[in-house]
Amino acid sequence: MDKNDLVEKAKLHLHVLCEEIGERRVGSEENRQSTMYAEGELRKQGWITETTELSVVDWKTEGASLTCKDMAFEVFSSHYSLGCSVAGELLVIDSVAQLEKEDIKNKLVLLRGEITTQQIAPKKFPFWNPEEHQHFIYLLEEGQPQALICATERNAATAGGVYPFPLFEDGDFDIPSVFMKDTEGERLATCKGESVELVSHATRIPETAYNIIPRKGKGNAKKRVVITAHIDTKIGTFGAIDNGTGVSVLLLLAELLKDSSSQYTIELVVFNGEDYYAAPGQIKYVDQNSDRFNDILLNINIDGAGYQEGISCFSPFDLPENILTKLREVLSGTPELVEGLPWYQGDHSLFLQQGCPAIAVSSQWFIEHMDCQGITHTPKDNLDIVNYNRVAECALGIFEFIRKL
Repeated sequence: MDKNDLVEKAKLHLHVLCEEIGERRVGSEENRQSTMYAEGELRKQGWITETTELSVVDWKTEGASLTCKDMAFEVFSSHYSLGCSVAGELLVIDSVAQLEKEDIKNKLVLLRGEITTQQIAPKKFPFWNPEEHQHFIYLLEEGQPQALICATERNAATAGGVYPFPLFEDGDFDIPSVFMKDTEGERLATCKGESVELVSHATRIPETAYNIIPRKGKGNAKKRVVITAHIDTKIGTFGAIDNGTGVSVLLLLAELLKDSSSQYTIELVVFNGEDYYAAPGQIKYVDQNSDRFNDILLNINIDGAGYQEGISCFSPFDLPENILTKLREVLSGTPELVEGLPWYQGDHSLFLQQGCPAIAVSSQWFIEHMDCQGITHTPKDNLDIVNYNRVAECALGIFEFIRKL
């Protein structure tokens, strides 16, 4: 299959995922449609697929409102938060030190300043959970406020391009919360000590989602090459670069590899949960492979590939010298692919934590602008920013690398 064929197939896959289906938040019907589409395409290419059901929470909101006397403030329901209809005294908290001293019971607490600069890790997130975040959650839960109002600025490194961003995005955290722009928080702070009313029409809904894991290879193969891409999106985005292009690369690879033979088992993993507070698909995969990670030769994770600006990058992590040499042979003969800088905000990190070597495939522009870009997790992440040639090139580059293995 030549590159032009791959480009056309990439366009088809991305049209279905990002336009016909669109937002693919975990637990939604659209998310299930997308995994069914991926599974169907993989089976067409002769892959034997394993489907793993995941118990998850879907979430919906009809909006939120906040008033003090005759003033109204723009607020948004925090993703996966419980809804509420409450009234009480407004307390303003600027620091953890202040939070440790104040009586916040039954108050409506405005969080702002230094304690709202970084999105707080979900309570049960296993892959990254700083002690200071755990302490912050502990203080809030012990304090028992009625609700939290979070004023946030921009932070692309932890929240993508969203402004304002939800400080809490956690279905296991049961204090109702909303979020607002930092500038709106300054206006609200003038109501300190006054009675405010907060309504958030948010609902959690028990649902299901799925990981799809197709495999191909010799039954007696002792090692696996695991190639991964997450299919889910954040709320409010079409998820073209994050990560419709990654899934499309995976589907193109499935077709390129369908007739190939290898001394290794090739395992393609369509993950569900990378952009979700509980990472259910990733946790399930770790549980399923708890005594089998030493079978994995390496992981290749695709996330953020195919951006319209710049070229694609393959970032190596802890590769044995012979495998690194083969990767560099592929890159040296493919000018549109380069060796990338290290980055850890993706599913390759779970393999690294288990001691597996990895390669992260992405767009060089995104890796170099990760801390300041304003695209991911927003409606701007749509097909207008995709370079389909880059998607095809990533698939061909991975395919050539696997052939060299």
